[in-house]
Amino acid sequence: MAAKLKKGDKVVVLAGKDKGKQGEISAVFPKENKAVVDGVNIAIRHTRQSQNSQGGRVAKAMPIDLSNLSLMDANGKATRVGFREEDGKKVRFAKTTGDVI
Repeated sequence: MAAKLKKGDKVVVLAGKDKGKQGEISAVFPKENKAVVDGVNIAIRHTRQSQNSQGGRVAKAMPIDLSNLSLMDANGKATRVGFREEDGKKVRFAKTTGDVI
């Protein structure tokens, strides 16, 4: 099945502690059905000091389930993703506006 959400897409969080926050997808894990969104689902990780890094508490974006994310349309609102064929190519489009993504 084609991916509805891809790396670089602007998304809005629909559920969870970060509901309503917006960000850009930096990584997608299709087998786990999760994605990493910049600035969303932040956790503190403790790192040991080494020659290369200072160490301490580091904020890190953790994966969030794809079902809790929705693509943002041109108006900045959440939209569902549809597929259609244009010029022999399969393209994604926003259901609210009908614009090709």
